Amino acid sequence: MIDIAWSHFTPWSALAGGILIGLAAASFLLLNGRIAGISGILGGLLSPSRGDIAWRIAFLVGLIGAPAVWRLGGEWPAIRIEAGYPALIIAGLLVGLGTRYASGCTSGHGVCGLSRLSPRSLVATLSFMAAGFITVYILRHALGV
Repeated sequence: MIDIAWSHFTPWSALAGGILIGLAAASFLLLNGRIAGISGILGGLLSPSRGDIAWRIAFLVGLIGAPAVWRLGGEWPAIRIEAGYPALIIAGLLVGLGTRYASGCTSGHGVCGLSRLSPRSLVATLSFMAAGFITVYILRHALGV
């Protein structure tokens, strides 16, 4: 049974966040002609092309610096991680492996690809979601972790 904490349900902030993500992704595509896929942007720094480094670093600095800007306006949201470092490291490596196999991540396929009506992105996003659903079901319900 799913228990929803209705006192913490924030549809307006979620809507605002979704609108901001959509506007940012659309602006990035219109102004730079590139998809705002984080794994591709980060991966491009591993084998950089001339004139391709500054915008990638600026994007990643903005991504990492955004929480600092949030902090200026209010408190940090409560974060509770119930996994240890080994599980987080394994999860991170699996996500990285998945983004390589899918030729992109959830931001590239789920946000940018779906908005472009890309069939490949639809398959990738459905795969991401299915893998997440199955993992949660196995860990929470079958194994009781």
